[in-house]
Amino acid sequence: MDPVPPKRFNIAGPCLPGEHYMLPAVERLPKTRFMAWGGDYFVVHAPSGSGKTTFLRALAAEINAEGRQYALYCSLEALQGCSDPDRGLPLIVQGLNAAVAASPALREKPVERQPAGNMATGILLALSRFSSALDKPLVIFFDEIDRLSGQTWITFLRQVRSGFGIRDTTPFPRTIAFAGLSKIRDYKAQIRPDREALRASPFNIVTESPTLDNFTREQVAELYRQHTEATGQVFEPEAAARAWYWSEGQPWLVNALAKRVVEDDLERDHSLPVTAGHIDAAADALIRRRDAHIGSLMERLREPRVRRVIEPVLTGGEREASFLHDDTGFCLDLGLVKTSAAGALSPANPIYREAMLRTLAHDARALPPESPINRRLDGKSLDPTAILREFQQFWRENAAVWVERCAYREAAPILLLQAFLRRAVNGGAEIPGEMVAGRGRVDLRLQYAGKAYPVELKLADREPLEKTLERTADYMDAQGAREAWLVIFDRNQEKPWEEKLFREDKTLPDGRLVHVVGC
Repeated sequence: MDPVPPKRFNIAGPCLPGEHYMLPAVERLPKTRFMAWGGDYFVVHAPSGSGKTTFLRALAAEINAEGRQYALYCSLEALQGCSDPDRGLPLIVQGLNAAVAASPALREKPVERQPAGNMATGILLALSRFSSALDKPLVIFFDEIDRLSGQTWITFLRQVRSGFGIRDTTPFPRTIAFAGLSKIRDYKAQIRPDREALRASPFNIVTESPTLDNFTREQVAELYRQHTEATGQVFEPEAAARAWYWSEGQPWLVNALAKRVVEDDLERDHSLPVTAGHIDAAADALIRRRDAHIGSLMERLREPRVRRVIEPVLTGGEREASFLHDDTGFCLDLGLVKTSAAGALSPANPIYREAMLRTLAHDARALPPESPINRRLDGKSLDPTAILREFQQFWRENAAVWVERCAYREAAPILLLQAFLRRAVNGGAEIPGEMVAGRGRVDLRLQYAGKAYPVELKLADREPLEKTLERTADYMDAQGAREAWLVIFDRNQEKPWEEKLFREDKTLPDGRLVHVVGC
């Protein structure tokens, strides 16, 4: 008899307990068990790849196992783009019947077909009659609620709201929960392209909108420990730490990093330990390939409402009040960005940050020629001054054409410089960075042979150089550095290149050195 195949790290669809490594799904949001029993109507929201479907299916199974209620999981994925209620509402009923047929607890109790020609009450009556045929209260989890649009969305939610209001006298699901990217708050974006607000919300009965958080450091280690216990293959502590660094606990990324190393790089040789170097190589591969989850997120960068949020993040610029709510909320829902305690926006994790930079540079064809392998690296140190001197000439020769190509024109200088730096060191050095909207700068550091070289990028403004140097000094303090490089891009097209291109060294009061490079 063949041995039982080992479990795998899952990156496609919901996790299956017998096939995939997974954390206890319901424990990620335990409050929902009480909410379902208490008759709450609620929304579970989280970005794609966070485990919403796995969570809902596990919660439904647990409720059915307890035996006090019936729980039904129903996906609305088939309704993508279906805004006509005459077609959309019957599809919802079909989806409910398919879900009932797949449910061991309910498969003998099909939902009644929607009454023909009565779109205004069809869902209401179907759910009421279905509930009346059951001997226990009904809980329904509707997944992929974001697929609904237009009048299908409005009509469906209004009928659910009507049923909620008559539950004390008429059979109706005791609890209904929706799952999607958002909190079902931005009706304007989904219903009215011109963003005119509806006079009344079609769904104002939500008790709470809990979200699935990313994995903690401890949970990442626990997930990897399951693989070790099953196969004997060890994830070294620093490997789990690097996985956390790159992913910040985003569930799809956590699984994708491990899957890449275990199945592709080490080719399922469980005698080999997983090291930090393996995780770093896997992160680079995910960024370069942009498969599935990452690729779909990067496609969003082309959308104007995403660009209005991401561009200030890339440049460290200020956000405009006109899009603080709708556009920022949308990007948070997508999981592209995160907020600090002070409300500042930054990329959600280093993998997304690097993928954004490379995607935008590639889309603009803003890629300098390949450099000979590590010709600037001697195994002991690198010379950022020499690299930036070459970039000044490159920027002068290519700025006009590449800025014109770039959809993110304000961020074009920073995108091009980062692309140039990567080509210059050709994988021989790391270039981690920090991009936060509102800081007025982007902080990078070249890391090579155990040494760090802080590089600060800034778009020219009216701030005096002395003030800018104070900020650079703060960054040097954080890095413990005695030397740094400050690159200032002057976008004034009236100024000649001879004035914009300069190099000068500034000595700080404590004797530390800043190389100022004008572009």
